[in-house]
Amino acid sequence: MQLNNYPHPIIAREGWPFLGIAFAVALLITFFSPAWSLPFWIIALFVLQFFRDPARVIPQNPAAVLSPADGRIVVVEKTMDPYANREALKISVFMNVFNVHSNRAPVDGKIEKVEYFPGKFVNADLDKASIENERNALVITAANGQTVTCVQVAGLIARRILCYVKVADVLARGQRYGFIRFGSRVDVYLPLTATPKVAVGDKVSATETILAEF
Repeated sequence: MQLNNYPHPIIAREGWPFLGIAFAVALLITFFSPAWSLPFWIIALFVLQFFRDPARVIPQNPAAVLSPADGRIVVVEKTMDPYANREALKISVFMNVFNVHSNRAPVDGKIEKVEYFPGKFVNADLDKASIENERNALVITAANGQTVTCVQVAGLIARRILCYVKVADVLARGQRYGFIRFGSRVDVYLPLTATPKVAVGDKVSATETILAEF
């Protein structure tokens, strides 16, 4: 195993404005009215933990498909991949507000398609979130030639999907490629020949957990 070798801060850059505001308000309240400051410090600490972005260890198994997000497995099933127009094995990771929300590449590969879809903001734990909610899909040709689709899905509270890659970019497994604010999910579609290594209810960590093997 190795640590991912691309630079990133311990606190996600997406959180810096929120942290600045939260801690500034807490300090201001503390200065004028210390007795009322505790709730504001609790909010500031919550924002701090939400935007944490620790480095991850990358498994070296060349057949591995890595989890793109922290969270809990809510779907492992065979279904249609609407973004690559094929039957596929679908594995979904649900992120609650206490999970790290950076999204990371599940495989080494080249991005063939990026598609954004506006939509609703129903609870991301529900199956219909995959097709009804706001979402952003990447279709990737992995280094072994297989197709992997990775979809960021907004949730009940999440109102902003951030994606920093484009068509023709080459991803390295574990590379940070996006972020979803405040609760969401990521769907991964794999070839039917892939073997799942997780089950519904399992807790997973982005990059460090192997979802499946080719």
